[in-house]
Amino acid sequence: MSEAKDIVGINRALARYIDGVNQRDADLWSTSWDRDAEWYLFGPDTVVGRDAIVAAWLDAMAGFPFVVMHGTQGDVVVDGDTATGRSYSSELARTVDGQRLRVMGQYDDRYRKRDGVWAFSYRRFTMLDTEEC
Repeated sequence: MSEAKDIVGINRALARYIDGVNQRDADLWSTSWDRDAEWYLFGPDTVVGRDAIVAAWLDAMAGFPFVVMHGTQGDVVVDGDTATGRSYSSELARTVDGQRLRVMGQYDDRYRKRDGVWAFSYRRFTMLDTEEC
């Protein structure tokens, strides 16, 4: 597969992630993760394995009846069936108690291609800015 096709596959993993958040679709969101993935959201511990990651996401999403996420792919470096890169997010959310938040963040990512499909093997979120709106 050419590097351009690999980049498209990686961008599709990001698209599945974002669309899963916006649609609140755990099945779709889960497809953006490799089965052995690691997710570091706010710590202190990394969540390991797709099933545990989805469970943690469902827990987190329960606190936000409304979320819309926009994402931008940063630089990606492909090395065979693995890659590294960054992406950036802008989210508008409402908490269960009615607080409205705007969050800007950066993900440091690793990707893995299995059976021709790219997915996240590691994501680490860093909040760049947040505000109440």
